[in-house]
Amino acid sequence: MSFKSKVAVITGGASGIGAGIARAFAREQARVAICDIDANTGAKTASEIGAAARFFELDITNEDNINNAINTIMSDYGQIDVLVNNAGITNDRLILRMTAGDWDKVLKINLTGTFLMTKAVSKHMLKQRSGRIINIASVIGLTGNAGQANYAASKAGIIGFTKSCAKEFAPRNITVNAIAPGFIQTRMTDVLSDDAKNSYIKLIPLGRFGTPDDVAQVTLFLASDAASYITGQVLCLDGGMVM
Repeated sequence: MSFKSKVAVITGGASGIGAGIARAFAREQARVAICDIDANTGAKTASEIGAAARFFELDITNEDNINNAINTIMSDYGQIDVLVNNAGITNDRLILRMTAGDWDKVLKINLTGTFLMTKAVSKHMLKQRSGRIINIASVIGLTGNAGQANYAASKAGIIGFTKSCAKEFAPRNITVNAIAPGFIQTRMTDVLSDDAKNSYIKLIPLGRFGTPDDVAQVTLFLASDAASYITGQVLCLDGGMVM
């Protein structure tokens, strides 16, 4: 699965799952554009990866910011072969306590941000007549979860968006797929108590949380030539939790 001469754009690439994906693409010889609003961490991650990676400070809710960044990437690299829409947040509240602001913030970053990035990058992929788009959803978008109505709605929206884009872009040899991770070892799970972690692990047949590299390996596969006949699919990466 060599990606030599390929260019991968990864949102939310400064840390966690996104950083794991960026490192995996760099190991496979891709040139990596790490896009994140966290400038300090993003620049550090790009520096750690080395010459294969560059950091672009990017607010995925700002269309002008996105277009400027994508234009710069195209100017510098001449192509974009892979887009990984990974950036996302949680802002958990029970419905009766959730404000419109709580709802809007999560939907704007997770779902609208995915739309805006896809719109900007697909324009170039359509001209190239090739491309791979991988959207990071969540098993919560399939199952729902108490206290996460905003997050579940955003991730379910990404799944529907993935399928629609897959149908639109297929005639130009662009595949669009989603990965729905379960519990992955990131800052989001680090804040859980040991009791909470143990209770969740009991729900996972494989008996452990996933790692960012688990997600990265599946992302590499979906971006590779080996997955050229796969599009519009949602792959659960959850250790069997919601099989």
